[in-house]
Amino acid sequence: MRLAVLADIHGNLPAFEAAIGHASKQGVDRFLIAGDIAVGGPDSAACWHFAQSLGEPILRGNHERYLAHYGTAKADPLWETEQFAPLQWAISQFTEAERQAIDQLPLTLRLADAPGVLFVHASARNDKDSIYGHTPASNLPAMFPGIHDSLVVRAHNHICQIRIWEHGHIVTSGSVGLPLDSNPSAQYLMLERANGEWHFEHHSVPYDVGRTLRRFEETGFLREAGPIGQLLYREVETASHHMVPFLRAYRRWAQQDPLSLEQAVARYLSNWR
Repeated sequence: MRLAVLADIHGNLPAFEAAIGHASKQGVDRFLIAGDIAVGGPDSAACWHFAQSLGEPILRGNHERYLAHYGTAKADPLWETEQFAPLQWAISQFTEAERQAIDQLPLTLRLADAPGVLFVHASARNDKDSIYGHTPASNLPAMFPGIHDSLVVRAHNHICQIRIWEHGHIVTSGSVGLPLDSNPSAQYLMLERANGEWHFEHHSVPYDVGRTLRRFEETGFLREAGPIGQLLYREVETASHHMVPFLRAYRRWAQQDPLSLEQAVARYLSNWR
């Protein structure tokens, strides 16, 4: 049994296609999409349609939740602001029926042909928990209440990782479309069951980054997604953190000097260059 887990695609179709192509050549038996197909890059709907065409299980990530709940009573008012213009761009690509289908995606999943494995986007508790190398082991039981699977496969943090915990291993798949380890490649996880045990291997696949960056321009994404779209462009280009460092800096700057979002992003990017 060979299972490829792909996650955090974030509207990057060239990276998604490269990862699927590479995994297919490895003799994979099944695929699983562990959430965050959309929002972040310029081709959210195309990535959703490609994922649907595989006919394989899909988990709900936090960005699927944003897509599904935008404009409803469950929405965060912040999603209406300029800071979430990339989300607003992505929503415009989806029909209401597609958004309703996205809302029905499961938060966690087990597969009959993958015994002993729990698949989640972030944790079993929610779609936004982060797990890093420095996350205290004492925090993990609350994220996986009543879970005793020997292998938990997750996504969300965009960096490949293996954590040992009390029941076995927690493996983070890495990101197909928006990796943040300074390696601009399409990253995914391969699981293989042999002699009753699961083995896992992270894969890093070269793809045409330039093609994705051109899509930012061709689709009008950079124009419509505003200043935050520029940060996402840089994250794809460099495969490194820009969004979180910017938001931290923006909060500090706002306490001293009122800046528009556009001015703040310009300041951040000038410092980064």
